[in-house]
Amino acid sequence: MLTRHASISLRLTLWFGTIFLSGWVLFGAAMWVTLKTTLKNERRLTLDRRIDRLEELLAKDPNESNDDRAQDFKDFAHATGNGLAEIRRSDGTRAYPSPSAVSLNFPWPAIPHDTPEQLIHVSAADQPYWVLERPFALGTERLILLAAAPESGNLVVLESFCRGLLASVPILLLISSVAGYWLSRRALLPVDRITATARSISIRSLSERLPVTATGDELQRLAETCNDMLARLESSVLQIKQFTADASHELRGPLSFTRTIAEVALKNPQIDPESRRAFEDIVAEAANAAILLDDMLTLARADAAPFSVPLQPLDLTSLVTDVCAMAHPIAAERSLALELSQPTTAVSVLGDAPTLRRLLWILLDNALKYTNPSGRIAVSLTAAPGGATLLVADSGIGISSSDLPHIFDRFYRADPSRGMVEGNGLGLAIAKWIADSHRVELCVTSEPSKGTAFRMTFPLAA
Repeated sequence: MLTRHASISLRLTLWFGTIFLSGWVLFGAAMWVTLKTTLKNERRLTLDRRIDRLEELLAKDPNESNDDRAQDFKDFAHATGNGLAEIRRSDGTRAYPSPSAVSLNFPWPAIPHDTPEQLIHVSAADQPYWVLERPFALGTERLILLAAAPESGNLVVLESFCRGLLASVPILLLISSVAGYWLSRRALLPVDRITATARSISIRSLSERLPVTATGDELQRLAETCNDMLARLESSVLQIKQFTADASHELRGPLSFTRTIAEVALKNPQIDPESRRAFEDIVAEAANAAILLDDMLTLARADAAPFSVPLQPLDLTSLVTDVCAMAHPIAAERSLALELSQPTTAVSVLGDAPTLRRLLWILLDNALKYTNPSGRIAVSLTAAPGGATLLVADSGIGISSSDLPHIFDRFYRADPSRGMVEGNGLGLAIAKWIADSHRVELCVTSEPSKGTAFRMTFPLAA
């Protein structure tokens, strides 16, 4: 009974107490870090001694000529580090010629001003190196002494150490894997149930609740807390949905009245030009607001209840033809080429004709808005045994990769170049809802300055 109601952390401690694989991993990691630090310190000590000897060489004779110093430096570099050494001035230029071709082509790091001695890690020809930089004063001249050494030997030692650790514990690894799997499966069965239920909950199914197992542990408290949170979310979302629907509905009356008054005022022949322009603006803005309210009301109804219109077999070919016929005059007015390609025979799918017509019109309207004059819009319908595919592609301004994941979000407007076109940011959200309601897969691909393509895959009617 105690085990049943104990916390998960206590049960895992009791079940896993005798398995010390984690201790071995920590021990191996600590030893690896210690060994790596020791090898690095040894490499630095080697470079320290090399630069100490170089300082002694440069300072042994203050009256020595630069040519002699350059020759001494070259001999020293070849004798100590295979020519991997440099002497530079504080401005980064070489004080003496590079002692070897390897040193000349080596990626020596930039030298910051007024920096103390420092050890820097660089890569050359896919090989790691340590470079030690040290300031040095030769008379009145300030120099920077650099020496490099490969790290490959250290890496070989570290790799051998790791192989030794791994080879010594195959039994521990096997025991830890089996025990860990058994424990995780036993401990996380409730989590699997919670996860499966949580994934099935969406904005339209907030009434569902997570399963609660009476174990008295953290998982029970987590499930109860999540259920309380879902209850609060459901209540808040319902209030928002109701408010949106009520506000959209109630605002339509005053808006229609305002538009009617403005239209009546425009019929007055004695109205002055300034007032006429004002009333024309009122009519235009009222029309835009009416479209926005209609779209908001559509989405509010979609959120409040699932799609309730029965789906009937319909000819998608005929529907696409009708919608394209509606778009042809607008395309011609904007100097756009609207091309339609589809089968000559009927393509039967399940759907609601007015709603699907609205879906296609939203996508065509989107292409008409964002395609520059002399551009091209292609609508193609193909049928296959797996379903019908409808493609609406344009040669317009395209959508950036950062905006593409969000175009179906409500009120989302992409980059400023697209924002210059009139719209309320709800069209594609409605299109996505219609597609989901008809079990239509709607996806989009786009490339800036090259165009956008919306692809819809319809299941065929039986």
